[in-house]
Amino acid sequence: MNAVFIDRSEAGRKLAQQLTAYVNHPQAIVLGLPRGGVPVAYEIAKSLNLPLDVCLVKKLGLPDYPETAMGAIAESALIHDYSGNITIIDENITQSNDVDQEQIKAIAAGAKAELRWRECCYRHYRPLLKIKGNLVILVDDGIATGLTMHAAVTALQSHQPQKIIIATPVAAQKTIRQLTTLVDEITCLVTPKSLGAVGFWYEDFSQVSDQEVCNLLSKQTHKSFAESC
Repeated sequence: MNAVFIDRSEAGRKLAQQLTAYVNHPQAIVLGLPRGGVPVAYEIAKSLNLPLDVCLVKKLGLPDYPETAMGAIAESALIHDYSGNITIIDENITQSNDVDQEQIKAIAAGAKAELRWRECCYRHYRPLLKIKGNLVILVDDGIATGLTMHAAVTALQSHQPQKIIIATPVAAQKTIRQLTTLVDEITCLVTPKSLGAVGFWYEDFSQVSDQEVCNLLSKQTHKSFAESC
């Protein structure tokens, strides 16, 4: 399998070329899924001249194989009366791996604690961009199972956005079909029948650090503020 994208930044610029209808759109915002989705989202926000923020969701991995997703959970700031109920679980995976409810609760609790830390780290206590009535471009660097994206979309829907658009460089055909029923539009550059690992589609798929996420958010936030003055 040959890589299609040099890195996340190039993938973001290519996605932006497919989203030019939203350049300078007064009600459009871009939300990246950390950490890998943020460099992609940054390039889209920069190219389209739109505000950038993160949509904090966290994959829930299997107890013995944490890299294998069994579900995902969304940040509390996205949910009006948060009780941990907006959690997406793939019951086929949990049942086939004998994962019980107590294990799921324990893993979800750890994930929620990390999301709270990331909210402070990434936003420095500034509020999440307004969702209600706005057009949301939701970005990740690739979609494998779709569980994390599903959790993000479910949480965002509670805020009554005007429209939700998923933008991703690569996702499996089956996953795209599943997500199509949840959102208004999907922009995906490559839709293989079999995805494999998302990193296979990039020449450089280096891990994105929390510092890099903070830097990209800060750059775009300062740019938007300067242009509004």
